[in-house]
Amino acid sequence: MGGVDNLDVVALADAKRETGATISVCLPARNEETTVGQIVATVRRNLVEHVPLVDEVVVVDDGSTDATAEVASWEGARVLSVGDILPEVAPGSGKGNALWMSLYACEGDIVCWLDADVRNFGAHFVTRLLAPLLTDAAVGFVKGYYRRPLHGEATGGGRVTELMARPVISALFPHLSAFVQPLAGEYAGRRTLLETVPFVEGWGVEIGLLIDLVANFGIDALAQVDLDVREHRNRPLDELGPQAMAILVTGLRRAGVPVDKRLAELVRYDDEQHAEGVAVEIRERPPIITVPAYRAKFGRELSA
Repeated sequence: MGGVDNLDVVALADAKRETGATISVCLPARNEETTVGQIVATVRRNLVEHVPLVDEVVVVDDGSTDATAEVASWEGARVLSVGDILPEVAPGSGKGNALWMSLYACEGDIVCWLDADVRNFGAHFVTRLLAPLLTDAAVGFVKGYYRRPLHGEATGGGRVTELMARPVISALFPHLSAFVQPLAGEYAGRRTLLETVPFVEGWGVEIGLLIDLVANFGIDALAQVDLDVREHRNRPLDELGPQAMAILVTGLRRAGVPVDKRLAELVRYDDEQHAEGVAVEIRERPPIITVPAYRAKFGRELSA
């Protein structure tokens, strides 16, 4: 599905009311004080107050050492520390862990996740992701795609996507090759689907969700929408290696290749050619519907 520049947000709110669904917008965030406030404010003013499309804006603060939590709260988000959610389960780490925890923290029937480091955020990021879910009952999950500028160039962002995710998908999961941005951090889904799949705790979460949701519900249950241009904080190269490793491990695991704890470390070399090991989070959270506290909160039962 393409862009929806002329989308009537009021009509979308009407469609939401007819379905009876509630909607949560959630941002997992760590040290994003410079951008998270503008994102929260844009959603709240345009899609909560001006038009009643979104029911809540939630920020899951994943160990920030800056003012991320304070800025997000000031702009109207409900802010929770990842460590305060589901304290009865073993601690985890990584973006995927924060997303998994947010399924318990958020109240909505539909959860729309946004990255907190986007510099050119607009309300259309949310409306375009929600439109297929509110207008087509057969759609259960929607991925965003976009053009990603890099260092002043019109394109070139998404280095881990091009160097790792696309090769993994092309080689092992070619039926997913139509997804333009498989690692996009902007996506939305129905709780009834999201609660039934595992979440990779680290950077493998996006590709893991894509593979698992298609495997469980069929490719026709997924859609993708054009979000135009996405400008964000581009990470230095030394931070991208562990991300690529996590994606490789996730792909291998889902292709049936045995994965052991040795793959939780990326070995590389510093400027003096000394070997160093970098920890990579490859643990996975089980489907959250298996957690008793979640089932109690949302009135769920485990199927036989």
